[in-house]
Amino acid sequence: MRIDGQRVEGALPGRRGVWLLVYLAANRDRAAARDELIEALWPRDPPPTPGSALSVILSKLRRALGPGSIEGRSRLRLALPEAWIDVEAAAMGVHRAESAVACGDWAGAAGPARVALHITARGVLPGDDTPWLTELRGRLEDHRLRALVCLGTSSLRIGGAELPAAERSGRALVRLAPFREAGYRLLMEALEAQGEEAEALRVYDGLRVLLRDELGTAPSAALQAVHRRLLVVGRS
Repeated sequence: MRIDGQRVEGALPGRRGVWLLVYLAANRDRAAARDELIEALWPRDPPPTPGSALSVILSKLRRALGPGSIEGRSRLRLALPEAWIDVEAAAMGVHRAESAVACGDWAGAAGPARVALHITARGVLPGDDTPWLTELRGRLEDHRLRALVCLGTSSLRIGGAELPAAERSGRALVRLAPFREAGYRLLMEALEAQGEEAEALRVYDGLRVLLRDELGTAPSAALQAVHRRLLVVGRS
């Protein structure tokens, strides 16, 4: 998180202060009750007087962020309209990239998708483990996967020198989400566009075996159609 262009994590009141800022930033579209914040900061083994402990951290956090940074008493909300928040920037990047893809603006999709990928690659508070952090990381992982689809699709449609980027996006999707067909299709089509039909067929076979062994099912009709097309190209 940045305020006036400066990262603020180093000025925060310890680990719980960082947690509190991240929680408020990730939910700044609404006000959070004090009980909710206490549960977020101490999911296990809360202090003897959690309300007082929260008040101390809030006071220190307000001093670190500046006047008017946190609004409310019984329900609190982060009030930093000019702050740059990673989670929001990633979500906005994905939204812009998906909008560009939907309009066929392939060049316009690449930049926002790369922004989202850069942000989501950093992760959130590595080493810490709480239920709300797990949920937040899941949101960021979804942003990452969607950004990869946008970047891969736009690179594939642009073609030429961008085809390796499409292939990398496809491989990353297959690695991160092995049961989502979007990555396999993107990878197969990127390989096909580079004249690597045999490798594309091998990718399909890997998915076919995975689905058969793990789920007892087969690739979708759409992906089977890509497979049939590759077989025809390979025989010609």
